[in-house]
Amino acid sequence: MIRFDYLKPSTLEEALSLLYEHGEGAMLIAGGTDVMVEIKQRKIAPKALISLRGVKELEYIEPHNGGVRIGSMTTHRTLESSSLIKEKFPALADAVQNLGSVQIRNVATIGGNICNAAPSADTAPPLLVLGAEVRIRGPRGERVIPLEEFFVGPGQTVLNRGEILVEFIIPPAPAYTGSAYWKHTRRQAMDLPILGVALSLSLNKGEASNLRKLLAESATMEEILFSLEESGLVCQQARIALGVAAPTPMRAKKAEGVLKGAKLTGRKLDEAGRVASQEAQPRDTLRGAAWYRREMIQVLSKRLAIKCLERIFLGEKR
Repeated sequence: MIRFDYLKPSTLEEALSLLYEHGEGAMLIAGGTDVMVEIKQRKIAPKALISLRGVKELEYIEPHNGGVRIGSMTTHRTLESSSLIKEKFPALADAVQNLGSVQIRNVATIGGNICNAAPSADTAPPLLVLGAEVRIRGPRGERVIPLEEFFVGPGQTVLNRGEILVEFIIPPAPAYTGSAYWKHTRRQAMDLPILGVALSLSLNKGEASNLRKLLAESATMEEILFSLEESGLVCQQARIALGVAAPTPMRAKKAEGVLKGAKLTGRKLDEAGRVASQEAQPRDTLRGAAWYRREMIQVLSKRLAIKCLERIFLGEKR
């Protein structure tokens, strides 16, 4: 192992002070599930590791103006167990319940997952479709930016020297909104995604009165799509986010435009999936070929749109 100093502050201010004091040789560590692996592989060689595990003020899930505030040191297991996250922000709940093993989720944090800035970060697409912002603290004070502006490239973020990501802010979702995330892998756990897709849909209450009964009576995807044709339902807002489809987690904004203000039909969902796959910039890797990722973006976008509708009207019964 590479030799380094291990520092464990108990407050955010102490962490900021240590980060400034040790300069470029310092590195923050949260759960350590990524950093320690990279140190062992000699990909990084910090002179000082500053652990945030003792900074308890960064561990929380708090309701906030109809939305939620999440401290950056909140573990995935805590998010997985939160009734607020399950009820109000199901796409994020989808992501954390399939992220590694329970042992990993007990120590891995949402802030570490995002700051690692891997294209495969499971929590990134859900947070993007939920409209999350991040609060950053540094020597020059605080700033709040949309999460979609946080990623610069693989492993790169907008964090400047001496800055720490301290909080995620998720705004309240409009009425009649559903969200979902799918991690596409060869196995169900302990694996990085071949592709990650998140989607959220918001509907107009006045136009949705007939769909609940139609969906409740539908058993197959074909019957659900027929129900959509019958309802004439109009999409008020849509967000689609992709992981492992570009150098950074991304929004498929052209595909979102296909759905916004349009009647939700099987044909329209197919079109949105095609546009999203065209917006993506996947590459060939050992886990999957670019052409395969494009195909699955089309398939999963449609499936997740239907999942969002089921969640809006049927909750978790489907």
